[in-house]
Amino acid sequence: MTIKQIGKVKTPKFIQTIESILKPLEFFDGCAKTYGELFFTNSIGTQEILVVSHPQDLQELFNPKNNILYAPGAANEIFKPLLGENSLIVQDGERHQKQRKLMMPPFHGEQMLMYGQEICKITQQVAQSLKRNQTFIARHLSEDITMRIILKVVFGINEGLRFDKLKKLMTTWLGLTSSALSASVLLFPPLRKDLGTWSPWGRFLRLRQEIDDLLMAEILERRQQVKSNNFNILSLLIQAQYEDGEAMSDVELRDNLLTLLNAGHETTATAIAWALYWIHQQPEVYEKVLHELQGLNTLDPLKIAQLPYLTAVCQETLRIYPVVLSTFPRVTLRAVNLRGYHVASGTYVTPCIYLTHWREDLYPQPDKFQPERFINRKYSSYEFWPFGGGSRQCLGQVFAMFEMKLVLATILLNYRLKLEEKAPVTPARRGFLLGPQGGVKMSLTLDTIH
Repeated sequence: MTIKQIGKVKTPKFIQTIESILKPLEFFDGCAKTYGELFFTNSIGTQEILVVSHPQDLQELFNPKNNILYAPGAANEIFKPLLGENSLIVQDGERHQKQRKLMMPPFHGEQMLMYGQEICKITQQVAQSLKRNQTFIARHLSEDITMRIILKVVFGINEGLRFDKLKKLMTTWLGLTSSALSASVLLFPPLRKDLGTWSPWGRFLRLRQEIDDLLMAEILERRQQVKSNNFNILSLLIQAQYEDGEAMSDVELRDNLLTLLNAGHETTATAIAWALYWIHQQPEVYEKVLHELQGLNTLDPLKIAQLPYLTAVCQETLRIYPVVLSTFPRVTLRAVNLRGYHVASGTYVTPCIYLTHWREDLYPQPDKFQPERFINRKYSSYEFWPFGGGSRQCLGQVFAMFEMKLVLATILLNYRLKLEEKAPVTPARRGFLLGPQGGVKMSLTLDTIH
């Protein structure tokens, strides 16, 4: 059998880096068009990386029985200054597996109803501040909602001085890496120079320290009262034990709270802003989803989460412009043949979610927002995978989808919004994520639609 050669992006490394940071969709589209469904790039870091997106290749690589891929924590080193040494994201092997197993239960099970009621309540509180006929930015609204959900539902912090201080600090801190340019401070270690309070890295470190101090104070207090307050994720994590009977240390808890903040705040907020855009940009989608919501005889969060069309709207939102374009890098443990292409052992691999989600054979007219795709067809986890796959699959994906549906349902059932964008909204790099350019301008036309 003839072994086919995998193409390598010929553009100079410096140009690849600039293009992948500033125009990631055009970069991936251009590479796929020129080099095919498998190609090598060296756009980020020192390693040449194989970009993979064909479902057959993903299935071959990610199937746990094949034991081909290893997800090294070292490949995520750039996140250490952001998340800390003990973050799940930078852990390796057995320690990663144990920590992941310990952190999984609070995101599932009977406590989801309690979380759901709190999510709906928070959404109402934030949305009430909207003024009639005044333009607002949808992403600002959803960021305020998701930050409060992180603080109350995940961290279990009630409103008060510490809540307000953390909300302000964390919003400012995350804002430091919200542009492609500012995120490069994390991407390129030579730029990490503490030149005092007004230097980007110096400010980043000082804000991080203030957040650390507040979170440690909260953890210490919570350890004293954990039995009385277990309807939040932090309290459940404090009570959780590894198989040897040990509990998470204070620094493990703190670093993983920062991980949950970074992985679950702006990602979900961005998806909600995109969904509000698509729903209001297409009147037929708005009518269908509202009709489905109004057909409920009870606003039970668990019933809302099971609605098929609302689910399809959320899935199509995450398909058309996935918030994260690619997964964390992996390394092949052995040589593998992918549809006639030889991939050597020790190859760095980055599966590209965006390129899979825009395959014409899976999603005809991929640039069109069509929730019906998900009603008419069941996609495999190698065809639709906005939360990644394998051992590094997003820990909070069930919670994130649940949160997204409940926030949208609460807004749509209680407020009539209008899209104030004159032209189609396009995606733009926002730090490590892909979000709607400008955040989506909207206005409130009716306080309530009952």
